[in-house]
Amino acid sequence: MIRILTVLCVFGFANSLQAQDLYEQDQIVEIRITFERDDWAKALDSLKELGTKKRLTADMTVNGTPYTGVGVRYKGNSSYFNVKKSGSVKLPFNIEANHIDKDQRYEGGYETIKLSNVFRDPSYLREVLSYEIAGKYMPVSKANFAKVYVNDEYLGLYNNTQSVDDKFLKDHFDSKKGTFIKCDPEWHIERGSHCPEGDKASLMYLGENPNCYMGLYELKSKRGWSELVQLTKTLHEDPESLDTILIVDHALWMLAFNSVMANLDSYTGRLSHNYYIYQLPNGQFTPILWDMNLSIGGFRFAGTNKSLSNEELQTLSPFLHYKTRNPKRPLITNLLGNSLYRKIYLGHIRTILEENFAEGQYKERIKEIQEAIDEEVQNDPNRLYDYEGFLQNDEQSFMAGRAEIIGITELMDARTEYLLNHPTIKDGGPQIGEVKHTLFGPTVAINAVVENTEKVWLAYRFDSEDAFTFIEMFDDSSHNDELANDNIWGETLNYQEGTEYYIIAEGERSANLSPKRASYEFHKIK
Repeated sequence: MIRILTVLCVFGFANSLQAQDLYEQDQIVEIRITFERDDWAKALDSLKELGTKKRLTADMTVNGTPYTGVGVRYKGNSSYFNVKKSGSVKLPFNIEANHIDKDQRYEGGYETIKLSNVFRDPSYLREVLSYEIAGKYMPVSKANFAKVYVNDEYLGLYNNTQSVDDKFLKDHFDSKKGTFIKCDPEWHIERGSHCPEGDKASLMYLGENPNCYMGLYELKSKRGWSELVQLTKTLHEDPESLDTILIVDHALWMLAFNSVMANLDSYTGRLSHNYYIYQLPNGQFTPILWDMNLSIGGFRFAGTNKSLSNEELQTLSPFLHYKTRNPKRPLITNLLGNSLYRKIYLGHIRTILEENFAEGQYKERIKEIQEAIDEEVQNDPNRLYDYEGFLQNDEQSFMAGRAEIIGITELMDARTEYLLNHPTIKDGGPQIGEVKHTLFGPTVAINAVVENTEKVWLAYRFDSEDAFTFIEMFDDSSHNDELANDNIWGETLNYQEGTEYYIIAEGERSANLSPKRASYEFHKIK
């Protein structure tokens, strides 16, 4: 069962040793790791270079709470190897609570702490800001900041991001037993000559042999290769029935988010990675975003080796890959190839823009975060980039090593203007007014006031674990919709307490939904 976000809380960060939850966004976590051996860094390097996921044992405190026998390893690819090569000791960590004691958990019931070193983000803002925005529309990790010490040496300020694991799945989907796959290829894997040419974790169909998918995807559940093959096969051969095996609206939100935020270190960009997929008990997969340090234009490669300029990032088409019908991005081309799904996708883009960027809302959040962590960034002894980057990269481009990282407002102000004036988005779509339901004995009439629309759809489910069913609504006086052509659209369902539903108003070019954040939020019949 998806936990519904109904209220957006705005708050700042503060130092606290009395946290109720590891990822409360009003705190900076203090983490102290203690190894018995002095050569811990060399040992962790050796494990990383061997490609093993074995761990060193350590003790740790989190906000003063002790944990014994935790398992520590380095994580990451570029954020580890590039930073290690530079000589910095600020390397990213993955720390398991239950390494020795299988019942040990961190505060809040978490099993794993993942600490990122703010690689290629001089602003320190991208990870936390991106997860906060994405979390309004889809299930994503929580993120804040942590001060990290090892053997009493202060390494610096890190991003502290919730692991996508069993607890995450249970919290968001009330299930953790389904097929669970990390879509992040092993970059130097040698694939069999019998396998069709694919493109990383792009969900291309590579035939029935699971071996052709191994190394491109990492199976996190006990089984699931055949389920992954079936998903890619359906996407390739029968996209019209994709809703039977994929929560389409979650995928559309992910694609809309990646587009708005120029989040190209993702499925959408050249490397086609940094996401998970999880199959719910009803058989539908849902995608889960991951790894946001290069969101908001931090990665400049859309699909080729050509680095995009600032202007190209600002005006990145919402139809990237779809316009060229790129076979290497079937999730984009096949979803947007469906007229209704394409219109919903454009409506999602408009919602993200209106709720976060159109009135400069995100700038207030940037200011809050900056003020809260400014002192910690100044005192970070191993920050990867000059303090001036923190002061400037929210507004203007700054060099992170040899990479130029576009300023956040430099990108998003221009990008917001570009997208809101895009021909498919600027008309605002249909207008949805009052939505209500009325009980009539064993049935319930659902009505929506909608203007300037071509069609109206009702998406409903009787149980929160079911997939949504779509039926058309009418304004013809024959569907409990009052008078014909009065802009009151209606449809009738059998009454069942707990029924969840939302409305889709399909215009000529784009759609609008009620609630706007559907299907992460919805109306409910009590």
